Order: sequence, then structure tokens, then C-alpha cells
Amino acid sequence: MDEEKKSGVSPLFLLPLIIVVVLAILFAAMMFSDRDPKQLPSALIDKPAPEFNLGPVVGLMENGKQVPGFQRSDLVGKVSVVNVFASWCAPCRVEHKYLMDLAKDDRFQIAGLNYKDTNEKARRFLGELGNPYDRVGFDGGRAGIEWGVYGVPETFIIDEKAQIRYKFIGPLSEATYRDVFLPELEKVLNKK
Repeated sequence: MDEEKKSGVSPLFLLPLIIVVVLAILFAAMMFSDRDPKQLPSALIDKPAPEFNLGPVVGLMENGKQVPGFQRSDLVGKVSVVNVFASWCAPCRVEHKYLMDLAKDDRFQIAGLNYKDTNEKARRFLGELGNPYDRVGFDGGRAGIEWGVYGVPETFIIDEKAQIRYKFIGPLSEATYRDVFLPELEKVLNKK
């Protein structure tokens, strides 16, 4: 018996072509979407701030009094900006002038989460650049994990119910401070 030869292309031959076409479609969809590739999503947005209790940066004084640390309960009742910073972080120095500008507005409190630093270096950093914070908590790293910190600096906007409403990753610049961060802060302040 003679076997009939089948004509046509094997499905296995088409598999790589199908994969390339699917990947090209996905790539094109991501390129033309409105999604900002620099923005990392946070699973904590619109969720309660984590439970934490950070002691103060020892020896950080303001008007002759120790600047207090902070805990989750300190975020209830007033809109808060929580900034994650460290003395060893060069971008933290760059954004610091914007935090000093924020400190002039009394509609919210600013809390600093001093991340993986030393008391002495944190005091020196804030002594040199100024202290924009109403509270500064010293974190060896655990609270940063609870907050989902990718790196420093990061800045969160927390509503009066201690719900995380916005997270800015990286240093604030003139443009991002004015065009991104301040409008997000105003949205939270105006929802009261």
C-alpha cells in the first residue's frame, strides 16, 4: 500500500510564528496605552496604613523638645504625608526642598520614616537641610517592608481615616511636585 503524502504546513512549524505575533500585539498594546511605565503599582492603595510603632530619632530636637516618633494611630484624624528617607540617599537630598515647602501648609501633617539609617546620621541630615517633619520614626527596615517600600525616597498620602490614597516612588522634582504630587494631595484634602 502506498501512503498518501499529506500536503500542508505542520502546526508545530506555525507555533513560533504565532508566539511572535502574540508578543508583538502585547508590546504594541503596552506602548500605546496610557500606563506610565515608571509607575509601580502598590497593593496598599485605598487600603489601611499598616500597623507599626516607630520610636523617635533619638536626640532630634525641635524647640527644646524631642521630635516624636509615630505609629499608625497618629495618622488618624488628619491628612498625612509620610515620606520615607535616609541620610545615605542622594535623591532624598534633591527632593528635600519640596518637603520643606510642604511643611509650610498646616492642612496636613508630615511624618518622616527614617529608613535603615543611624540616629546620628539622621540628626545630621535634618540639621543640615532642615526638618520638615512633625514626627520622625526610626525604622531598621521592618516598617518599610510593611509599607511596601521599594527604595528611598518614597512618599505616601494618607487620608484622615489612615487609608493610603497615593504613593509616589522616587524623588520629587519641580515638575512632579507641581504637576503630580500636589494635585494628588489636593484631591485627598478636598475629599474631607
